[in-house]
Amino acid sequence: MDERSSRPRASALPRNPKKTPALRLERLKIRADFLRAARGIRRSAPGLTLELCPTPDGVAKPEVLRIGFTASRKVGNAVERNRAKRRLRAAAQALLPLLGLGGNDYVLVARRDTISRPFQSLTDDLAQVLKGAHDKLRSNERKEKQGG
Repeated sequence: MDERSSRPRASALPRNPKKTPALRLERLKIRADFLRAARGIRRSAPGLTLELCPTPDGVAKPEVLRIGFTASRKVGNAVERNRAKRRLRAAAQALLPLLGLGGNDYVLVARRDTISRPFQSLTDDLAQVLKGAHDKLRSNERKEKQGG
């Protein structure tokens, strides 16, 4: 980390070892999409909560993942909620093209610590919850294949 700013150096962000092309990010804007993600897989860390579900068949594309951001009034006033969502957007933009899975919807929910947590810790939290959610998604897919 640079002493003068809270932003990580480029070398601090994880690299994609497979050298696959980065995924394209699209935004979730419709309430029904947020509610569907809330019924899916949920993983939490001190800085954020991740909600994940497969994109509906009609709009799913393997090279695109859709992402939404939310912060409730528990996070703070409007200024604090906006700051929390900006920090989540920056972390997601750094990691999701590399670590995300296409054809899925992601919702990042701000927590009170999202505002005060160092950015590197926030990106570490995101990487941790992504790994946990993807592991659960894979185990669910395996169960469906065995059962059906």
